[in-house]
Amino acid sequence: MTDPIAAEARRLRVEEQLSVAEIRARLGIGRDRVYALLRGVPPPEWTRRPRAKDAVRADAVRLRAAGRSVNEIAKQLGVAKSTAYQWVKQLPLDPDGAAAERRRAHSKAMTDARWGAYRNMRDAAQAAEHECAAERVGELDERALLLLGAAIYWCEGAKSKPWRRAEKVQFINSDPGLLALFLRFLESCGVDRAVPTYRVSIHESADPDAAVRWWAQRLRLPVERFGRSTLKRHNPTTVRRNTGDDYHGCLVITVPRSRALYWRIEGMIAELFRIADSSESEISGR
Repeated sequence: MTDPIAAEARRLRVEEQLSVAEIRARLGIGRDRVYALLRGVPPPEWTRRPRAKDAVRADAVRLRAAGRSVNEIAKQLGVAKSTAYQWVKQLPLDPDGAAAERRRAHSKAMTDARWGAYRNMRDAAQAAEHECAAERVGELDERALLLLGAAIYWCEGAKSKPWRRAEKVQFINSDPGLLALFLRFLESCGVDRAVPTYRVSIHESADPDAAVRWWAQRLRLPVERFGRSTLKRHNPTTVRRNTGDDYHGCLVITVPRSRALYWRIEGMIAELFRIADSSESEISGR
C-alpha cells in the first residue's frame, strides 16, 4: 500500500519543484522525514544555485588571484569572512608574490609593535636569571666534574644491557657545550683528548668533511683521530630544522679499552641513585 504522504512529497518535489523547507511547511512533517521520503529523487536545479550571487563569487575569485587576503576580500565585497573563505579556500596564495611579501612585512611590523616591549622585558629577566645562576655555579672542582660527567653519560652515553653487554664508554651528542663538558670529565679520569676515537654522524645532504674540521677546531681534537663519518639517509620532505650552515651533525666519542672506566661510571651512578632514594625515604618518614 502506497503511503499518501510519501506520494505527495514526491509529487511536490517533481511536479512543483519545491525545496525541502517548502515541502515541510506544506505537509507539516520534520526535515529528516522529508529527506527519507525523497531518497533517490534529485533536487530541483534551482536549489543547487549558491546563495550568493555568481558575480560576487567571481569577484572574490578574481581578487584572490590578484593576491588579496580573505580579510581584504570580505571587506571589499561586504560579505562575512567565513563566506569569503568558503569561496576562495581552494585558491592558495602565492607565497613568493609581491602581495604575500607585503603582508608578511605588515604582519611582522604589527607583531613587533605589539610584543616588542614584552620581549624586551622577557629578555632582560632572562639575562638576570642567567647571571644569578652563573654566580651560583662557582668553581668546577674534580668531585663536581666527576659526578656531573657520570650523570650526563648515563643520560646520553651507550649503556650495557642484561641482554647485550657492551661495557665501553661511548658518548654521542650534537651539543658542543655538552661534549666539551664530557671531554673535561674524561680528562679528570686520566683520558687525554688524543686517546679516544671520534666519528661524525651526519645526514648525507650535508658536508661530512667540513663537519669533521668544525668539530676538531671547536673542541680542540686531533683530526687524525677521526674515523670515517656515518652518513644518515636524507629525506627530501624532512621537517628537520637543523639543515643550514649551523648543522654539523653529531659527534661520537669512543674511548678504547674503557671497561674499567665504564664500571667506575656505573658505580658513581649507583651511589647517586642510592643517595637520592635514601633521601626520599627520609622525607617520607618524617
